[in-house]
Amino acid sequence: VVLEFVESDVVQLGASDRQAAVSHMLECAQTLSENDLANEDRARELLVQRTHVPDDYSSFDRAVGLYALTSIPFSSGIRDWHEEATAMFKLARSGQREPRPAIRYVPPESATYTRDQVAALLKRSVDPLGVPVLSAEERERLFATYAPVFEMETTGDFDHIGRLFWTGSVTPEVDMSHPTVYRKLAYTLDRKRVLLQLVYVVWVPERPKDGTFDLYGGKLDGIVWRVTLAPDGEPLLYDSIHPCGCFHMYFPTPLAEPLPAPQGDIEWAFIPATLPGIPEGERITVSAQTRTHYLDNVWPHRGQTGTEYAFADYETLRTLALPGGGTRSIFGPDGLVPGTERDERFFFWPMGIASAGAMRQWGTQATAFVGRSHFDDADLIERRFRLVY
Repeated sequence: VVLEFVESDVVQLGASDRQAAVSHMLECAQTLSENDLANEDRARELLVQRTHVPDDYSSFDRAVGLYALTSIPFSSGIRDWHEEATAMFKLARSGQREPRPAIRYVPPESATYTRDQVAALLKRSVDPLGVPVLSAEERERLFATYAPVFEMETTGDFDHIGRLFWTGSVTPEVDMSHPTVYRKLAYTLDRKRVLLQLVYVVWVPERPKDGTFDLYGGKLDGIVWRVTLAPDGEPLLYDSIHPCGCFHMYFPTPLAEPLPAPQGDIEWAFIPATLPGIPEGERITVSAQTRTHYLDNVWPHRGQTGTEYAFADYETLRTLALPGGGTRSIFGPDGLVPGTERDERFFFWPMGIASAGAMRQWGTQATAFVGRSHFDDADLIERRFRLVY
């Protein structure tokens, strides 16, 4: 460490010259370090007590909106949607659903890993904090190994996935001629062990309104699909939201046992369907409805063909090229995508979520109207499932 002092600093420290000031500072640093390390357990305890990450809920809005009362009809509406979604999955899996026009988007042909290779990679890449640290090439192959197939029921341009780009509009547009899946690494804690998560995000131009009083329609929509891996590379659990944080669904394998909610009246872990153990080489197909882009089925398969999509890093969304030069993030300072507001925000504000329904940046996606949870909470999975690995 190089320390630079001006004459005023030296005088203020009461030192005879700059070298004496440096020596004095180093002695102070050593004393502070020894004090901090004298009781490591207590230091950790104090760190936990003093660390606070603000969430994406407004306690003030909840208080003004009489959350204790208004959350009751919300709970009822959420239960109704859960029943409808579960029925959609049952119908799709029964084989009795009528054929529908759909586009199947498949990952590009590229090198992948075997399960043994993934296990070896995760074992050797762990840093002293237990976090897997991967090279760019390793990330590429890992994302390719677990990449899903997206099957989108398609009745209009609003169902086509694509690449985001800037025009002169306040909201980014979707280039449907370049189907793109954005990828991001994430992590979750399970019994103090860090597990790797692979996140895949697709964007579509809009959720079209079904009428004047449609609260949920607006510009941009999409699907966020996440894979949680065991240390040996076995998929433990899949879950999904829309980029607004809404419609959170879990799809556990036999290696993830659901745990009961601590309170019966909060949104906890909605499981519309389960998955079997996923054999090596199989991919998950994620099926979505037209217009709403609600998921209505997920299943493992081998060798399906379709329209090939390209990969892009999620972080590129923060530096998209502008038409006149330069770059701009699709996300505003509040984490929201400008111009994607939904009318539901005028009615859902008592739940404490700012601009409910608007598209959001990773790290700002509240997933529950009743209760509090975020898609990136470190203990989100651990609190809801007992993982076996």
